[in-house]
Amino acid sequence: MKIAILDDYQNAALQMADWTEISKSNEVTVFNDHLSNLDAVVRRLEPFDVICVMRERTPLRRETIERLPNLKLIASTGPRNASIDVEAANERGIVIANTGYRSTPTIEMTWALILASARNVVKEGVAVRNGGWQQSVGEELEGKTLGVLGLGNIGRPVARIGARIRHEGHRLEPEPDDGCR
Repeated sequence: MKIAILDDYQNAALQMADWTEISKSNEVTVFNDHLSNLDAVVRRLEPFDVICVMRERTPLRRETIERLPNLKLIASTGPRNASIDVEAANERGIVIANTGYRSTPTIEMTWALILASARNVVKEGVAVRNGGWQQSVGEELEGKTLGVLGLGNIGRPVARIGARIRHEGHRLEPEPDDGCR
């Protein structure tokens, strides 16, 4: 079987799982680039029996699925992938499977980006790497308003962390009696 892994621009797919057994009897091809033209996507994917989508970047819409005669399986990381036309796949007998998904890394990255933005981490890092000093003070998050669109598996925990910061007023400085000097 021929297996395509799409949109692996970080070269992470082959490191995130053990592909040894699959690679022994199947041909695995990783695509790091992205194609947006429908005809180009179809030409690329025509020979493949399995398509592994890591992201929702390359949509597998009806007009794509109908033009992939060898396709038998679409594998995605999560149980729902808005870029896959499930109805079109079902009509053609194409199985859609998922590998499982943990939202913790996305939640952590969201907060890393919020903190980096509030504290100008990129600008400060560049200044220090160039031999300089801190250029700005940054913003405190306590008391700020956090807008979260959608309270699903990712939005709900992101909002919960934000609510703790706002309501509990977490402070990073040590309490006088905690033994820190």
